[in-house]
Amino acid sequence: MTFLDELSNSIASVAASAGPSIVGIGRHVRGAGVVIADGQVLTNAHNLRGDTVTVTFGDGRSVMGNLAGVDGDGDLAVVSVDTGGAKAIDWGDGGTLAPGSPVFGAAATVGGGVRVTFGMVSAVSRAFRGPGGRRIAGSVEHTAPLAPGSSGGALLDVEGRLVGLNTNRIGEGFYLALPADTALRTRIEALGRGESAERPRLGVAIAPNHVARRLRRSVGLAERDGILVRGVEDGSLADAAGVEAGDLIVSAGGRPVADADDLHDALGALDLPFELGLVRGAEDRSVTVGATKGRTPGDA
Repeated sequence: MTFLDELSNSIASVAASAGPSIVGIGRHVRGAGVVIADGQVLTNAHNLRGDTVTVTFGDGRSVMGNLAGVDGDGDLAVVSVDTGGAKAIDWGDGGTLAPGSPVFGAAATVGGGVRVTFGMVSAVSRAFRGPGGRRIAGSVEHTAPLAPGSSGGALLDVEGRLVGLNTNRIGEGFYLALPADTALRTRIEALGRGESAERPRLGVAIAPNHVARRLRRSVGLAERDGILVRGVEDGSLADAAGVEAGDLIVSAGGRPVADADDLHDALGALDLPFELGLVRGAEDRSVTVGATKGRTPGDA
């Protein structure tokens, strides 16, 4: 049997195994999704335009679904919908993907049915910007071609098991997927229970790093890694904690902060309350974010 014969058989096998689990999202199939359980479909948050969405199954049946849970910063959403007996996808282990791993992209076509393409993992631990501009790290780069409207579809292994959720196109012929590892599955299960992801929002406006460095030099202060606060929203967590315009945020919950991505990553991993490390002028200080009393003892 030639390589092309083996590839043809693999594509046919994957399409037969996973095809019934692949759905279209939106009335004109602006995205794709995956049946993950009876009554639940997983997709990208950026495919949704509200709390309801049309879901089209492989047999051509279209049903209105309701948003169960969403993680906008992580670009994930679970939709509650009558799956009508459509098979839930089998889970693989996206954490084992490595450059050279063969993968298949699967997405819905207009009117029902599934499109399956073949490619290879080209890189891991990639990052991209989510719908809100925040960095999403740990993604898998691959070369399985994806047509427009394929985001939210499945990245599959040779057994037709889910190993990633296709999310973003980069350059020509390269695509990014969120790996379907244990951490992602835990997040998805929480969304399915209606537990939408909520991350602390400090309520600060920040200056670009080069501006922060220039301003500190201009007043004779030593350069420090961190992000410069140029404004604080009234009534925000930062305001309650005593953060002021001109402060340099250098850590959050003990994690160093060198740029806005570091701060967003820290906020996504921390629970309230937590300590925010600041430099005010030449003085290092710490404030507590989310405490009953905003300012820590001794703060001005």
